[in-house]
Amino acid sequence: MSLPEIVSRREWRAAREALLAKEKAATRARDALNAERRRLPMVEVDKDYVFEGGDGKATLLDLFEGRRQLVVQHFMFAPEWDAGCRSCSAFLDQIGHLAHLRARDTSFAVVSRAPYPKILPFKARMGWTVPWYSSYVSDFNEDYEVTLEHEGELTERPGLSCFLRDHDRVFHTYSTYERGLDCLGSTTSLLDLTALGRQEAWEEPKGRASALGAPAGSERVRYHDEYDEYDEFVD
Repeated sequence: MSLPEIVSRREWRAAREALLAKEKAATRARDALNAERRRLPMVEVDKDYVFEGGDGKATLLDLFEGRRQLVVQHFMFAPEWDAGCRSCSAFLDQIGHLAHLRARDTSFAVVSRAPYPKILPFKARMGWTVPWYSSYVSDFNEDYEVTLEHEGELTERPGLSCFLRDHDRVFHTYSTYERGLDCLGSTTSLLDLTALGRQEAWEEPKGRASALGAPAGSERVRYHDEYDEYDEFVD
């Protein structure tokens, strides 16, 4: 096994400070890239998708649960499979407590092509409580390019899509696939993909720090068992 070189504390400190300068530059570049992502145009979703979840049939608008934004994990689980994808499962294991997303007016849901009766026992086995829906009866997966046709057969790939709601109108703002999911999972990493971002006052473009007149993002952070109705902005 190849291990790091052994050096003195002074040499380590010098190397660490040199790397820190590069890390700060990468952070600034990431902030600029996130701002550019928030400036992307959006497209209205005009198709009436039908999903099946724990409460029966649902529309894409229903998946928002009344909040302004929606992040969807496209979980690889084909109808003929007996269990979901291992890599998608590992990703979902990393998702934090949803109260922190919800306090920023953002819902999170998982969507798979497998019929809901197949999803339910696998979800229970994994111990997940996140909202999970089947898109089996719609072409949602095909439209968002996570179920693809290859040599006459349907194949699955992992992905994540973001949506924004304006009253009853729904807009698609962003999608990423495969390696684009590598560094995601935390609340802030998911918010960075959305049109409203972390809703912090320092973010660009200006005017999105508070979607519904609430305090800026960091001022709304609580212990996850201390959020109340004021913190979850469901209209």
